[in-house]
Formats: sequence, structure tokens, C-alpha cells
Amino acid sequence: MMAHQARCIAGAGHDVRILAARGAQTDPHIPFVALPLADSRHERVLAVKADLDAGRVTPAFDALRDELTEQLESALSGVDALIAHNVCSLNKNLALTAALHQLFNRQSKIENRKLIVWHHDLAWTTPRYQAELHDGYPWDLLRTAWPGTAQVVISELRRDELAGLMKISRDAISVIPNGLDVARFFKLEATTAQLIEHIQLLQSDLILLLPVRITPRKNIELALRILGALRAHFARPMLVVTGPLGPHNENNAGYFDALKSLRSHLQLNSAAHFLAELHDGFLPDEVIADFYRLSDALLFPSREEGFGLPMLEAAVSRMPAFCADIPPLRALGDGDADFFSPDDDPQRVAALLAEHMQGAPAYRSAVRVRHRFTWEQVYRTQIEPLLRAQSKQHNP
Repeated sequence: MMAHQARCIAGAGHDVRILAARGAQTDPHIPFVALPLADSRHERVLAVKADLDAGRVTPAFDALRDELTEQLESALSGVDALIAHNVCSLNKNLALTAALHQLFNRQSKIENRKLIVWHHDLAWTTPRYQAELHDGYPWDLLRTAWPGTAQVVISELRRDELAGLMKISRDAISVIPNGLDVARFFKLEATTAQLIEHIQLLQSDLILLLPVRITPRKNIELALRILGALRAHFARPMLVVTGPLGPHNENNAGYFDALKSLRSHLQLNSAAHFLAELHDGFLPDEVIADFYRLSDALLFPSREEGFGLPMLEAAVSRMPAFCADIPPLRALGDGDADFFSPDDDPQRVAALLAEHMQGAPAYRSAVRVRHRFTWEQVYRTQIEPLLRAQSKQHNP
């Protein structure tokens, strides 16, 4: 999570560093600062924790806290904001918690530094930790809202728990969920990642895939008209045509020009994407497979096919198929695809497609994740506004 957040924040133009007990630098633009004493499994930390679990605050705790305070002060030199994950909510290393508290109470040294405490788990509301917790310092640091800090939790459940624990308003707590790195989850090819970023594919609420070469028998003009009609049902439908121009007919260039003119006429320039405009030549099979993983449905309006391989690729990708009612595709669909005439009314096909997709829980869930739970979306809609708000509070 720290790496994902760091990449998003750095991608927005900020200087970011990661502070952690273990690990190494994995991004050339994001320095890694090792703090071995922050490790919950460090032998000194374990010895101190054994005393704390028994209710004893010893000189060893004080020494460890003070040493960590000095290390944090050095590591945070030049830093405007610190996001502390679980440090202020779990008792795995209370010396680190106390060091952070001590550091941010030195007002003269941290005049403009902001502290955002990010709670994933709460020791005081979790039964398995209760035997290790005691009244007073330093355990109370885990159930106290530190002055001047921003409180963040990962779910509404945690917000309710934190509000009750710290006796603060729910409105004083931001809920920012964990995110999904789509490119890493799907192990997307570098070319795929560049293309989807360029066309802002994941911003769409319906992604239709047409994996064909640009040639008249593929009936791409009908796909464009269907896409235009889908705007009555979806806020931002998108069509991706993956193939280059067919190589055997010199008229294909004129057909492509006609398709681009139709796209402009239908005002679909930001919705219909020919990857032939963005990539020279055939895309590797691995990239095409990526687009199957990312898309919501196959749209296949061909007037003529000898076989229809996209039907098989869609099937193994668990994608619904909407295709022309021609014999090869009818045979491959075997009753499990939605068919329409190659000369059908685009409005009718769009209504058919919309009814199917809007009734599909898997599709609705996928769109919800794209719009709310990718790391890019989480950063843009929630983390960036939080950082901006904190900056305004400390620099009126």
C-alpha cells in the first residue's frame, strides 16, 4: 500500500520518500529510508513490548522512544507531510508511536509539517489485543486524537469504531479505501499500460472491444453507430478497435478515412479509439489479451467471417459477446451470445446490449471498481484533496 500511494503522489509531481523498517528502493524516483528500530520484530522492540504487555514502562522504553525520535527527525528533514500507516493505532511498536507523538509535539521544530494518521486496524477495539493494553501512557496514545493531525480510516466500519474510541465526530474522520493497481493485478504489457493511459480507458463506464483489422467486411461503421446510440444508456461508453488496416486491399485506407469521418460526425472522437492511430502495425497477442481482460463485452458486427476467433477469446475471457447473426458466429456462440443482423437498427442493438449489461452484477461491480477503487481514482478523488486541505490548514 505504501508503495502504491507513493507512486500516485510522486506521479502528481510531489517529492516522496518511503520510511520503513524493512525493504528496499523499488522505484528510481522514490527514495527508501530504512529505520530498523521501527521494525516490530527488532530484538529491542520485542524486549520493550514484553514489558509493556505486562504493564511496565521501563527506562528501555524511554531510551528506544528517544532514539527513534532522533531518527525520525533526521529522516523527515525537508518533509511537509507525513502519512503514518497503523503507527498510531496498533501496539506493535509503542516506542515508535510515542516517538512520533513526541516529535510532533515539538511545535517549534515542525511548524509547517503535517501529520496524517492512517488507521487500518485498531488495537483498542480488537479483542485479541486487549490483554496487551493498559490504561495510561503510552497505551492511551492509541485511543487519543492527537491535536493537529488528520484522521484517516479505510472503511465506514473503522470510522464508527474510531469515532467511538476517540470520542470525536465521524465528520472529523476521512474514509479512504484501499485501492487496486489494475496494471499490476493483470500484469499488463508496457504497451497496454501506455495505450489505456492515453485513451483514459478505465474512466469509461462501458468498454466494448472490437478486435479486428480495418476492412469493410468487419462492418465497423455499425459498431460506431451502436456506440453513439449507447450514450442514451451510459455516461461514457467506449469502443476499442485493435487491428491495423487490412493489408491486401488498397481501398482499406479510404474505408478508414470514412470511419474517422463518421466518428467525428457522431461526436465520438473521445469514445471510439482505433489503436491503428496510436500504434504502428500489429499489436502483439499479449496486448490483445490484455484488452480482453480489461473490456466489458465483445462487439462483433462482421458481415463475413470464415471462422470468428474473437468469439473463442471472449469465451475464455468470460466476456459476453454481441455479434452479427451470420453462420460461423452463430455456430460458435451456440446459444450463449446475443445476435443481431449486420443491417440492424443501431438503437435496437444498443438497447439490447444495455439491458444485458445493466443486469449483470459482475459488470456493475467492475465499473464500480474502475470508478472508485483504482489507486489513480483513490488518489485523485480522495488523497489529493486531503493533502490540499491539510496544506491550507497549515498555511492559511
